Amino acid sequence: MLKTPSGGARPGTAAADSRLMSIGTVLNGLREEFPDITISKIRFLESEGLVEPQRTPSGYRKFSAQDVERLGHVLRMQRDHYLPLKVIREHLDAMERGEAAPLPTLCRQRDGETVLEPVEGPTVARVGRAELLVAAGIGEQELEEWESYGLIAPLPGGAYDAEAVTVVSLVAELGRFGIEPRHLRVMKAAADREAGLVDQVVAPLRRHRNPQTRAHAEARAKELAGLTVKLHAALVQTALGVRLP
Repeated sequence: MLKTPSGGARPGTAAADSRLMSIGTVLNGLREEFPDITISKIRFLESEGLVEPQRTPSGYRKFSAQDVERLGHVLRMQRDHYLPLKVIREHLDAMERGEAAPLPTLCRQRDGETVLEPVEGPTVARVGRAELLVAAGIGEQELEEWESYGLIAPLPGGAYDAEAVTVVSLVAELGRFGIEPRHLRVMKAAADREAGLVDQVVAPLRRHRNPQTRAHAEARAKELAGLTVKLHAALVQTALGVRLP
């Protein structure tokens, strides 16, 4: 069973209650597989009915192992299949009811209309424009605006890399707090500078004739990217005087 009822106390022993987790604990547990997960994202998924943690009398969220499992399912289907939340929710609810639940469908554009096609096998690390719009829950005009600010750009041929789904989802989520795409240009500029710094370090290795050395360059680039992201996050937290769980 993937989801448990919400609201009020649940039956069980004190030992069972002690196994319930705070939202911070859930966040830390999910970060290993989903480094970009945030408390705001978990709260957003709750508001969309994807997970229903119970509440303490003081109003704090308490998550069960089943809640965390369900969150993992949601995040994987977003990441791997670019599915809209409504489709994910219906799929998980069908699983909970014990119904046959085939792999959900992928949204594609056909003859000017958005249709659903069965997912056959693993998805590639690219996504079409229509799929990106559905994944972000935005319209064509909004995407064009985000592209004009350099927040996202298509690959040659018009497709987008899989990371674009993460970018548009985060831009949309920040918009809920009144942060507009034009405000994010400074973040894009900082990211470009950080990427340039990493590229300076690994560029000599990438140009090497030895294939093993070139492969080492890619591994080094990933390692440096991870370190720069962590440093950036730490600097932002220090500047704001906050500490994330």
